Amino acid sequence: MTLAGCMMSEDEKPVGKDKKHEEVNVYTHRHYAVDRKIFRQFFRETGIYVNVIDDDADKLMVRLEKEGKNSPCDVFMTVDAGRLVRAKEKGLLQPIDDDKILNMVPANLRDDQGYWLAQTVRARVIVYSRERVRPNQLSTYEDLADAKWKGKLTVRSSDNIYNQSLLASLIAHNGSDAAGDWAAGIVSNLAVEPRGNDKDQVKAIAAGEADVSFVNTYYLGQMIESADAGERDAVSKIGVFFPNQEGRGAHINISGAGIARYAPHKTNAQKLIEFMLRDDIQEMFAEANNEFPARKGVSVKPVLKEWLNFKTDTLSLQKLGELNRETLILFNAANWK
Repeated sequence: MTLAGCMMSEDEKPVGKDKKHEEVNVYTHRHYAVDRKIFRQFFRETGIYVNVIDDDADKLMVRLEKEGKNSPCDVFMTVDAGRLVRAKEKGLLQPIDDDKILNMVPANLRDDQGYWLAQTVRARVIVYSRERVRPNQLSTYEDLADAKWKGKLTVRSSDNIYNQSLLASLIAHNGSDAAGDWAAGIVSNLAVEPRGNDKDQVKAIAAGEADVSFVNTYYLGQMIESADAGERDAVSKIGVFFPNQEGRGAHINISGAGIARYAPHKTNAQKLIEFMLRDDIQEMFAEANNEFPARKGVSVKPVLKEWLNFKTDTLSLQKLGELNRETLILFNAANWK
């Protein structure tokens, strides 16, 4: 099998058989340029070369299953805790056996047996039309299922993992019956059928097709800083509201990593994971991709600092994955396409 090396200049690359070098193999769902930049810095500092396979998380998990003990994968990286839990349940990961690394992030942002942990955090917030909605009309995720929002919502499809994890959090907090009623209420309130990604929900509101939606914060940061004038214009027409601030706090999720079950370079895998949690590297994630650091006390740029002081839901993110199958049943029952 061939792994693609992370992008380096020719003078940075180890020279095949003429130069012995340590390596670590990464299977990643993350497709951000900053990750490659971080991998290059890791090589410069440690001499450990990062080989990368970049693909959809589900495809990578199938690949890991097929490869079994012959897999070259050392580190599995993806977005959303639900996927990390799924990888653990499939037996594709092994515990990180270094408490120093595990304790670098809060307990709710990691598996309680050490199989995975967060690298970055994103909040799923309510966005609304500045022209047609007042902030004092908004309160909680649950309130969006109220009939007063009929014909005013736009959302992504139910096969989107971010929506699945949001619903899983509602099951955990409110119970299955209430969460099912919420899903049905959202469907009843839709202005248009579920479609597109988070940015498309913002664009739909800006175009007057709907008034309210929920999106991940890092998409908003990307649109604010976008080279695309259309994206900047669309995001300028919406407001950002952090829900459930009088209660449990806003729903958060992560991108994260775990060590592959049959990692041939486990020590190097742990070194890479620890490296990505270092303060300056956490700042790089935040600066480049508008994600919140997984570690407390890390400096962030103004657009994130403006959003930083909100109350977050401290639900263990393991629950998002453990309840994933139930979310699919509820979405289907609600006819959320």
